[in-house]
Amino acid sequence: MKAIHFPSLAVAAFAIAITTFVGCSETNDAISLADKADKAEGVSAPSIEETKAIAEEGFIYGLPIVMNYAVMNEYAVNQDSGQFKAPFNEILNEPRVFTYKDTAVITPNSDTPYSLAWLDLRAEPIVLSVPPVDKDRYFSVMLCDGNTYNYGYMGSRATGNEPGDYMVVGPDWKGEKPEGIKQVFTSTTPFSLAAYRTQLFNPDDMPNVIKVQDGYKVQPLSSYLKKPAPPGAPKIDFLPATTAGIKENFFQYLDAALEFVPPAEDSKEIRSKLASIGVGPGKTFDFKDLSLEHKAAVGIAMKEGDEKVSKWLADGTKKVNGWNIGSFFGDQEFFNGDWLMRAAAAKGGIYGNDAVEAAYPLTRVDEKGETLDGSKYNYTLTFPADGFPPVNAFWSVTMYDGKTQFLIKNPIDRYLINSPMVPNMKKNDDGSLTIYIQKDSPGDDKESNWLPAPDGPIYLAMRLYWPKTEEPSILPPGEGAWKPPVLVKAE
Repeated sequence: MKAIHFPSLAVAAFAIAITTFVGCSETNDAISLADKADKAEGVSAPSIEETKAIAEEGFIYGLPIVMNYAVMNEYAVNQDSGQFKAPFNEILNEPRVFTYKDTAVITPNSDTPYSLAWLDLRAEPIVLSVPPVDKDRYFSVMLCDGNTYNYGYMGSRATGNEPGDYMVVGPDWKGEKPEGIKQVFTSTTPFSLAAYRTQLFNPDDMPNVIKVQDGYKVQPLSSYLKKPAPPGAPKIDFLPATTAGIKENFFQYLDAALEFVPPAEDSKEIRSKLASIGVGPGKTFDFKDLSLEHKAAVGIAMKEGDEKVSKWLADGTKKVNGWNIGSFFGDQEFFNGDWLMRAAAAKGGIYGNDAVEAAYPLTRVDEKGETLDGSKYNYTLTFPADGFPPVNAFWSVTMYDGKTQFLIKNPIDRYLINSPMVPNMKKNDDGSLTIYIQKDSPGDDKESNWLPAPDGPIYLAMRLYWPKTEEPSILPPGEGAWKPPVLVKAE
């Protein structure tokens, strides 16, 4: 996803003018007049104060849902989006890693070629089949629904590298597990994403990855059982949505997306509040009918909501040597109605793994807490000889533009440094490994250890795939004995 921006300062200032000094008689009079005008026009929205509070809470609740809805549109609905992958219930294997040209999802992983399948579970369950995978090659299949809950895994850690057939069902499915199906996974929404990650050891290894990808199979249950298919689900005319359009159309997108997110016990209250301002099923008027004053209040509410999300990302995690480490992703039980944590997870990098599958130290600062900036400084990151990230699979350090959280174009097409690259990198005399983080080459003798940086703010993400649980470990996230090394500003 792209970074999210908000309404202009003029609109925000107007919203502040009518909401900041609540309690003063003139402000209350202004709000009262505006509300009376709305009622005269037949607008049944809550007061401006209430609308602002609901919009802020709704923004935090809805951010992951909207981000997912926009990505689904670009990947599986709009064939002219420029990011289209495949129609629903078909798998698209990417015989490559993501590059700076991939801009539908923020903080993309460039470690593992992706295979993606957007699932429509309305008519019948979908069966996902995985082939045998060499025991030394890590792979995973993560199931993520419209709530951005990771509700199931297949792969090296979760089910092993043996072949198997697994069934994914929608929230209304009732039935028994067919013979031959190893496990049934239940999505909370009728549309869902299956994201496959297959480890690539080096560029020459791509043909072997493609062989694994060719073994991934997606099919309706009727095809798997060789039985007649049930009636197809009705066609949906999805409200067009793009990741770039979120900043201007957030609540319109949320209104559309909530049609495909059944309410649950933990979301009933916020869903009812959203309906009261014209968002989601059960509304009594259209959101677009809100008055200018209400819409201005919504604009400032979104801004303040986003600030809370950013603050959680900064403060709701463990700070270890300048890195933020936390447990961001999980299933419905993991989030337990904590919409702020869920929104922060999506903003940090939507479609991330559960901590047991991958841990994510993230940073924007150096050892002194100063913002990383490739236009001004060079940096080094040194792993001690006995201090490499402890993993069962592999680890990586990936560079992103600090403004957009996208991969950056660079002269050597290198977006990360990972553990399979270490044998071809230069070690220090004591066996430690120094990575040079800067926008210009550190010289031919050090270029094997160069991670190109942007000409501006830097965002770094470390990934530990299938982290070890025995000490030293990064688990529990940020509390384990293993600590990521500090980023040092070069002299």
